[in-house]
Amino acid sequence: MFYAIALFIFAGFAEIGGGYLVWLWLRESRPLWFGVIGALILIGYGIIPTLQKFPSFGRVYAAYGGVFIILAVLWGWAIDKKTPDLYDWIGALICLLGVSIILWAPRH
Repeated sequence: MFYAIALFIFAGFAEIGGGYLVWLWLRESRPLWFGVIGALILIGYGIIPTLQKFPSFGRVYAAYGGVFIILAVLWGWAIDKKTPDLYDWIGALICLLGVSIILWAPRH
């Protein structure tokens, strides 16, 4: 379980971090190398989820979507200095619950 959670977090930071570098390049006129590094990180993001042990692509990406939401709230807080409000935290907790159900609910 720790391995799966670590991969979800690593993939999330790769997607958000890579996208952020591309954003900085295109939207805030940063140097081209920001975009290149961001694109390479995004390629890595595409590979990381394939390391998951879950048998279903759809289930892995559905669960990852919830993790991404939580990480995006934390990224906005840490990097963009946008403090999450009560509804951000409630939404993130609902996503975490959804991820847990998708990945670890007993199935026959």
